[in-house]
Formats: sequence, C-alpha cells, structure tokens
Amino acid sequence: MKVKYFGDTDTLYIEFREADVTETRDLDENTLIDLDREGQLCAITVEHASIRADIPHFSFEQIPAQQMAKS
Repeated sequence: MKVKYFGDTDTLYIEFREADVTETRDLDENTLIDLDREGQLCAITVEHASIRADIPHFSFEQIPAQQMAKS
C-alpha cells in the first residue's frame, strides 16, 4: 500500500495494490476510485484533501491478527 499527498494540487492518493486500472468511478464530486478488470478496488483519489482529511495527523498502525481476535 502507498499513500501519497500532492501539496501543489491538494490531492491525496491511496494505492492499495499495484494493478492495471481499467475503470475510474466518481464516488462523489471530489473522490475517485480506481478498479481493475475484475472490479476490485486498486486506489482512491481525494481532491481538496487538506479540508476533507486530517492530513497533518496521518498515522498508520498494523494490528496483529492475534490482537484482533481478542477484541
């Protein structure tokens, strides 16, 4: 997974996996999703990200499967 923020265009791009994108759909006016040939999600693009997402406070946490089972 890759997360990229382009400050010059205020665009957030979240790539879940590398794949050949065959279709891009508008989720709403400022959100696009990229799909592969089988209709599986590959990436999300968020326009005007600084006001739609809390970019300065981004964090990532990987939770081990054992810990999730206890929840």
